[in-house]
Amino acid sequence: MKKFLVLYCAPASAKQQMARATPEQVKAGMELWTSWMKKNGDAVTDLGAPVEAGKRIEAGSVSDGDNTTVGYSIVKSETMITAIKMLHDHPHFHTPGGSIEIFEFLPMPGM
Repeated sequence: MKKFLVLYCAPASAKQQMARATPEQVKAGMELWTSWMKKNGDAVTDLGAPVEAGKRIEAGSVSDGDNTTVGYSIVKSETMITAIKMLHDHPHFHTPGGSIEIFEFLPMPGM
């Protein structure tokens, strides 16, 4: 089984989104996430979490990152295609301007 990193992207930070949400919206959103997680069972190896705006680190400097990544999950699947199918009805798509990026973990050379 392969593992995939799922990145949730949006034009507003997770912190901003959470600050603007009403308790009812938070409850409804969490119900969608719980439903998605139950539907996919053991394939969701790490539900993940929202993340704060990031930083870009380069040799000798630190700057603001692109700050569009608002959260992550780790899932497992036989192929990229089946992993993508698992995400087609993901609750993150209820986020205005929300998108998802998915990356397959590769084995470390020599490990």
